Amino acid sequence: MSTPAKLPELFGSLVFNEETMKERLSSASYKTWKKCVTEGTSLDISTANEIAEAMKQWAVEKGATHYTHWFQPMTGVTAEKHDSFISPVGGGKIIMEFSGKELVRGEPDASSFPSGGLRATFEARGYTAWDPTSFAFIKEGSLCIPTIFCSYSGHALDKKTPLLRSMDEVSRQAIRILRLFGDTEAKRVTASVGPEQEYFLIDKADYAKRKDLRMTGRTLFGAKPPRGQELEDHYFGAIRPRVAAYMKDLDEALWALGVLSKTKHNEVAPCQHEMAPIFSDANTACDHNQLAMEMMKKVAEKHGLVCLLHEKPFAGVNGSGKHDNWSLSTDTGKNLFKPGSTPSQNAQFLLFLAAFIKGVDEYQDFLRATVAFPGNDHRLGAQEAPPAIISIFLGDDLNGVVESIIKGTEYKDAGKRTLEIGVDVLPAIPQDNTDRNRTSPMAFTGNKFEFRALGSSQSISGPNIALNTIMAEELKQFADELETSKDFQADLQKLIKRVFTDHQRIIFNGNGYDDAWIAEAEKRGLCNLKSTADALPAYIAPKNVELFVKHGIYTKEEVQARYEIHVENYTSVISIEAHTMIDMIRHDILPAVSAYADQLCQRAYHKDSMGAAHKYEKATAAEVAQLTDELMDACVKLESDMAAVPADAKEAMQYSHATIVPDMAAARTVADKLETITASEYWPFPVYSDMLFYV
Repeated sequence: MSTPAKLPELFGSLVFNEETMKERLSSASYKTWKKCVTEGTSLDISTANEIAEAMKQWAVEKGATHYTHWFQPMTGVTAEKHDSFISPVGGGKIIMEFSGKELVRGEPDASSFPSGGLRATFEARGYTAWDPTSFAFIKEGSLCIPTIFCSYSGHALDKKTPLLRSMDEVSRQAIRILRLFGDTEAKRVTASVGPEQEYFLIDKADYAKRKDLRMTGRTLFGAKPPRGQELEDHYFGAIRPRVAAYMKDLDEALWALGVLSKTKHNEVAPCQHEMAPIFSDANTACDHNQLAMEMMKKVAEKHGLVCLLHEKPFAGVNGSGKHDNWSLSTDTGKNLFKPGSTPSQNAQFLLFLAAFIKGVDEYQDFLRATVAFPGNDHRLGAQEAPPAIISIFLGDDLNGVVESIIKGTEYKDAGKRTLEIGVDVLPAIPQDNTDRNRTSPMAFTGNKFEFRALGSSQSISGPNIALNTIMAEELKQFADELETSKDFQADLQKLIKRVFTDHQRIIFNGNGYDDAWIAEAEKRGLCNLKSTADALPAYIAPKNVELFVKHGIYTKEEVQARYEIHVENYTSVISIEAHTMIDMIRHDILPAVSAYADQLCQRAYHKDSMGAAHKYEKATAAEVAQLTDELMDACVKLESDMAAVPADAKEAMQYSHATIVPDMAAARTVADKLETITASEYWPFPVYSDMLFYV
């Protein structure tokens, strides 16, 4: 247990961070590593060997016996293969060794990870390569070295490689813009990210009795309990002792790993909670969010709990999302989405804002595709998350500024003046100066944009790769135009006004849950890709492929591969859920309700023989019998339709969405009715009231 006074010592104690490197490396090696990180230069083998030796020595002192290249394949979770430091020296003796070669490169089997056709099954060779911008850390006795993962032919097979590429590209294009505004000091612009993480906690004993939770991460059956979230008493409510103890241990585990866990609170649904970190660069934020999700699950086990990260583990109550707060900052400490207080800062801010608005409008379909997967289909637009229609919320003040620029009219602030970009000074637009809009997928919150449509279980890499690349494209277009301008101020004003005018359709400050918005969005020509099956084809739309290939983020083959991986994953998830549902119906629910009906009939028979009334038994038995037959029919239909899933991956996805998902919904409706009339001692697994209000 740590005390507040010891928190600075605890934080990062399991991380081979910059401070530790400075202490343990020679001055020359430290400077070489620093130059590698800041300027992208390569490390020579002698420097790599020195870093490896220092890293090994530090890890062994901390109790580590193994090392692993920790990478992020297209599974959406992390992967690791552990090797010990031991090396034989003869006479039955060993020494602890770790070389620069082992630090820089590993060779895991690539054949068993999703590749989307980039690798044949028999082509097993793959490589991991150290990411020197991510600090190594110790986890459960192993030194974990963050790495990229690529195929023998050099194709990216992971989520880190394209993220790093996109961060470099958005920095290059942003620096071009900054130079136009006279900024000669900034050398790098960094995508800054803060992902808020929602999750559920349930008792481990209940989890063990629910096959659906174990197999799929969500409840495939479950009638609405007498009480859900109607009283609105859980959100920000007092944290229960068992959960508080869990949160304390989670914080300490994350702090030791250098994760900036900052905020914790109860969320809206019963047994739902949230953790939010302090912002960091996109690469670190992604690494840390993967670590956070892993530690949430592991710490929960120590408390007899299970952490559920599925987007909708319980029907009828709020699901879990991940709010991805994204911004751009310079290495000199300036946030490029902060309006500023001088004319030049105002103009620069408005140009970056224009780039963001234009990019989101032009690539709204791809942004929607980055958050498309089966779990999120249960959540988006469900009165707890933004709708599937991508739009931007600016708030009253900033929206007023944009409209005044479009119309060339007076801005209605206290001064009532016409804004001239780069000449006038914008009214102060402080952070969080306006009401929040929880129905907006992309909300401006003072100095950043909050992408609210991410699912709680997903890696944040994909959405941030998209945001970085889209922004890079728009900034490149702006720089190409303005760098050749003969009247920068006049052309800047024309450019910003043109962009705001051409792309104002993407701005919406109203209620995203209102049916009127769906009709309005259609009039504006905005995409409404309601499901994963609707959204995923955007991955391979020609304009989207061209965007990522043009900026060197993906090759054409890598884009296609990711599309195919997501398509196959959708069908696989639905297939697992359907087979789990069939299994539970046949082996758990039908035998249980049949036994209950038999008991009712026996009791009715005995009462009848005694001349006693048996209205309850007779009526309930008849209803159970009718619903049992309906459930059996629904199960048979689901089985039959599952046998007819097409072999082609794209056809299978569309078929699963159009046929299997409705089949499952129909079977669940009947089963949930049976739950409400079956005696508790007969129902085969814990119900919602057991799970949601026990912890």
